[in-house]
Amino acid sequence: MRSVRIGVDTGGTFTDVVAVDEQTGEITTTKTPSTPANPADGFMTGVRKVLGEHDPAAPAAADGVRVSSVVHGTTVATNQLLEDRIADLGFVTTEGFESILEIARQSVPDGYGNSYFWIKPPRIVPVHRVRTVGGRLDHTGAEVRPFDEERAAEVARWFRDRGITAIGVCFLHSYANPEHETRMREVLAREHPEATVSISSDVLREYREYERSVTTLVDAAVKPTMRRYIANLAERLGMPFSVMKSNGGVLSAAEVVHQPITTVLSGPAAGALGAALIASTAGHPSVITLDGGGTSTDVAVVVDGEPSLTTEGSIGRYPCKIPMIDIVTVGAGGGSIAWISPEGTLKVGPQSAGADPGPLCYGRGGTEVTVTDAHVFLGRVPPHLLGGEIPLDAGAARQGVEALAGKLGLSPERTATGILEISAFNQSNAIRQITVKRGLDVRDFPMVAFGGSGPLLVCRLIDILGLPAVLVPPDPGNVSAFGLLTVDVKNDYVRTFVTRDLSLDAAAEIFGELEGQAADALDREGFTGHVFARSADLRYYGQAYEVRVPAPAGPLDESWREEVLDRFHREHGKLYGYGYRDDPRHGVEWVNLRVSGIGPITRPAIRRRPYGAADPQPAGAREVCYDEWGPAPLYRRADLGAGAVVTGPAVIEEYGSTLPVHPGFTATMDEFGNLEVRRGGD
Repeated sequence: MRSVRIGVDTGGTFTDVVAVDEQTGEITTTKTPSTPANPADGFMTGVRKVLGEHDPAAPAAADGVRVSSVVHGTTVATNQLLEDRIADLGFVTTEGFESILEIARQSVPDGYGNSYFWIKPPRIVPVHRVRTVGGRLDHTGAEVRPFDEERAAEVARWFRDRGITAIGVCFLHSYANPEHETRMREVLAREHPEATVSISSDVLREYREYERSVTTLVDAAVKPTMRRYIANLAERLGMPFSVMKSNGGVLSAAEVVHQPITTVLSGPAAGALGAALIASTAGHPSVITLDGGGTSTDVAVVVDGEPSLTTEGSIGRYPCKIPMIDIVTVGAGGGSIAWISPEGTLKVGPQSAGADPGPLCYGRGGTEVTVTDAHVFLGRVPPHLLGGEIPLDAGAARQGVEALAGKLGLSPERTATGILEISAFNQSNAIRQITVKRGLDVRDFPMVAFGGSGPLLVCRLIDILGLPAVLVPPDPGNVSAFGLLTVDVKNDYVRTFVTRDLSLDAAAEIFGELEGQAADALDREGFTGHVFARSADLRYYGQAYEVRVPAPAGPLDESWREEVLDRFHREHGKLYGYGYRDDPRHGVEWVNLRVSGIGPITRPAIRRRPYGAADPQPAGAREVCYDEWGPAPLYRRADLGAGAVVTGPAVIEEYGSTLPVHPGFTATMDEFGNLEVRRGGD
């Protein structure tokens, strides 16, 4: 009996599925339309489809096939936050600090020059649903005033009487001592047993009370939704499964319901990891990744095979200080809508037609022109998707583009080209945010373009950004699902420990406790071999934000301390262009100690492709408009062998995506099946 591992990535438009045969290494991919009303429907359809099933029974029962594991990348938590679907959420904090959420960080987007126009958004919990409890700890965790149990019971009953069932708890300095928060949770369990509760010392044991409060509240807000979704999916799937986390690891569904905030960048994280493995295998350890979907485009930077991590991320307008792959998202996908601003100028996105009704060419009731419609009108996308499963109405796309062109006073060709140009510049601006704005030269990085719409604009991005090359992997629409099968189990733990004179004994004790927590979690996941990765956040005394550096394993001694300090000075210089290594006036302050517990998995091997003709024969031709209309040869990607060179103008088509090769560009197939796109013959 064959044994397979399955990865399922649910996107805004399509659900992507990859199955890897554990005996032969054979990879099978498929896609199916997403079902936003209930994402589990699209999930189950995709799993049955990749297994060749037609019976709606549990997929583990497929004839001749045993499903050994399923890994899922989900947008359920992300979409709830992006769409601001947060209701009936309560907040409990320390007496006298009821305005934490209102004060926030007193920051104004785009600088204080914008303060005249900026309207303060509503808080995640309105002030009338914030309650306080007496009791106080100092920054060392010592009790200054005892916990007010009587007041805590009153607060719990107040939430119960008003039917508020999702509650976040964040007390001052609970990162140093969780006792008061733990007692509050016990009171809530006794007085209001229907409530779903998140406490900050479980979610984020790190200082900065505003960010810790919001992160905890986000966890509490998405917990009921994720629990319902996971329970529904587990019942229908009939077997245990794992969920992708934002930090680049996975966790069993049974565990992830207790910390759902860790999934808020689930799908995009898998895409960055899958692209990193593909690029490293092809000899490109440092790349930019671009994941173009139907609703948005996600971009990240990979350096030496590892995507950059951050704890300064946000989802929508909510800061989330959990460790996550550093991804910038822009509303520039295939479904992004073209519209005319009040000033009469053409705009594209961030609004999206999504999967339902979708672009005009889907024929499902869409009424506005999208990026996909522009591609179809210009002939750059075939008149069908998914190998003919989804026929496209080119006439509807043409009528929509012509109507928009009439309002703008432009030709239909210029209008469609303008839509694609604006979309390309939206994507390039996102790429500049993670490169140029962070001190990296975008021209030093090849790019990996994937996702259903990711390859469509790569030639324009090469020109706009000066990229040396773009890699388009095989089955680009399924790279995120493939990435799910390349991911280790990973849990992150943090403890704030602010000091300028680090006690090695105290630090060793903290690392030991964190590694113990990590080991317990890995044991629950069934791993007997544990890998721990230490890191530390440091800063120059007086600075407000820290720099994270890896910390060596092994015993903590003076050489260990010096190694961490050396890494900090080097990393600070790299990030900011200066450092104070030899200046005794600027001491170094230790802020947070961190441990990641890792359970390694066996990654699928990427096979080499046999060499074929360097000058392949096209499978046909179609009228395509690049600079002007003309016949462009069509190539089937499956027919191309390693070494094949396609010179533009041309179009390369495959099941889940399309690569338009503009005039003056070439696409060369490498030995791993990647198409390497370059300007001219470089």
